[in-house]
Amino acid sequence: MVYVVGHRGAAGLAPENTLKGFKRAIELGVDLVECDVRLTRDGRLIVMHDETVDRTTNGSGAVRDVDFEAVRALDAGDGEQVPTLDEVLDVVRGHVKLLCELKGERTEDAAVDAVLAHDMAADVVFTSFHLDRIERVKARREGLLFGAIFSNPSTDDLARAIDMGVAGIGILYKRLCLEMVDQVLAGGVDLRAWNPDTLREQLAMIALGVSGISTNRPDILLEHLRNA
Repeated sequence: MVYVVGHRGAAGLAPENTLKGFKRAIELGVDLVECDVRLTRDGRLIVMHDETVDRTTNGSGAVRDVDFEAVRALDAGDGEQVPTLDEVLDVVRGHVKLLCELKGERTEDAAVDAVLAHDMAADVVFTSFHLDRIERVKARREGLLFGAIFSNPSTDDLARAIDMGVAGIGILYKRLCLEMVDQVLAGGVDLRAWNPDTLREQLAMIALGVSGISTNRPDILLEHLRNA
């Protein structure tokens, strides 16, 4: 049976990348949740996908140009604050594992430091579209878990990631094909499809043989899996 990842918490059901969203995903019964991290102007690590705060909060401006306290004063939806990675780690501890995407530049050390401070190295997989960021995580300490993300990878891209020793690879579901699935699984690596949000799309990924599915609508997939 495939495992289920709540993308940015449960972004189709609650404000994305908020504690409310992560709690909702956990309540639904996901196996993992996924978040994105960036650094504020004063070097604080926050959980946010975009380069700017415009889309997901009532503020405006680039994350890198805004101080932490100003970000915390924003409404991220339903009265939620933009959380820190520390807060997300506290929420998921003992419940689910976390995919932590290193979305912003120079986030590697701050993210690793936070995870180690919480003694949760076994519960967090550091992921990125940028393999150099993953290389820096790998160099920090033996035993850290890391994974690669791709939109439309070549066979060489997948081979490089597999050779790096990634714990998993995530590929955009619209680009996934049987050849990619075969290559990744033959390399002994977990394969995650992101982000099919309808049951029809999710069933297509299951039919391809993926290991797991990341989705903004984990409720749909979880209901199907339970009924099945």
